[in-house]
Amino acid sequence: MKFLILHGPNLNLFGRREPHIYGTTTLAQINERLQLLAGELDVELVIHQSNHEGVLVDHFHQHIDTVDGALLNPAGLTQHGVSLHDAIKAMPFPVLEIHMSNIAARESWRDHSIIAPAVKATIQGLGWRSYTAGLRALVETVRETKAT
Repeated sequence: MKFLILHGPNLNLFGRREPHIYGTTTLAQINERLQLLAGELDVELVIHQSNHEGVLVDHFHQHIDTVDGALLNPAGLTQHGVSLHDAIKAMPFPVLEIHMSNIAARESWRDHSIIAPAVKATIQGLGWRSYTAGLRALVETVRETKAT
């Protein structure tokens, strides 16, 4: 099985950006942890980060028939990513929304996700563990679906 991992705008700055909120773990370290977990789970990952919504949409389109599910941290597109929302709804596989912080416990304008209604679930507030928890849940969900 193969899974798409998409990181949105400014996430390339993890480790440097607001460490009091996001911690000091870098995006490269998150990707490394995801790859190690993928090895344990015997799955393959396609990982991409972009600061541009259209590039993230293009990756969904590019992998529409080649992956079994996706993790997406929409970052700053969480509240306004209409085309990203629409792309997710067009996908034939489950997508999980991932956030390192608990967006509901931050600024009031962050607590509404335009992405949430398009995804299967949202995992947030666990720091980098939001990603690994998301990958475990996604793999289990897809395996259960394929078994029935």
